[in-house]
Amino acid sequence: MSEEKDGVYCKVCGGIIPQGSAIGSIEIEGKSTGINQLEFILDEVTALHLQSDRDIMNELVKRAKVFNYIPTKMTEKYAEALLQAFKKRKTKE
Repeated sequence: MSEEKDGVYCKVCGGIIPQGSAIGSIEIEGKSTGINQLEFILDEVTALHLQSDRDIMNELVKRAKVFNYIPTKMTEKYAEALLQAFKKRKTKE
């Protein structure tokens, strides 16, 4: 199958690489990492009005996994980076 016809696939998870403005980025281990639907995820978790960082991190990761591959070994690093993006966004509001 050609990439032109079927899309471009991730070499890690095999999924179609998302295109467009729905992709945000977080920093994991010093590397910019794309997160599909980042703004949507942040909006969803903000609407929950959670107080605990752990609860926020759990919800962020749960929602991020719907749209993104997150390696099991990296879940905590993703959770921390997503929490930083969440807090950074809250300070801009």
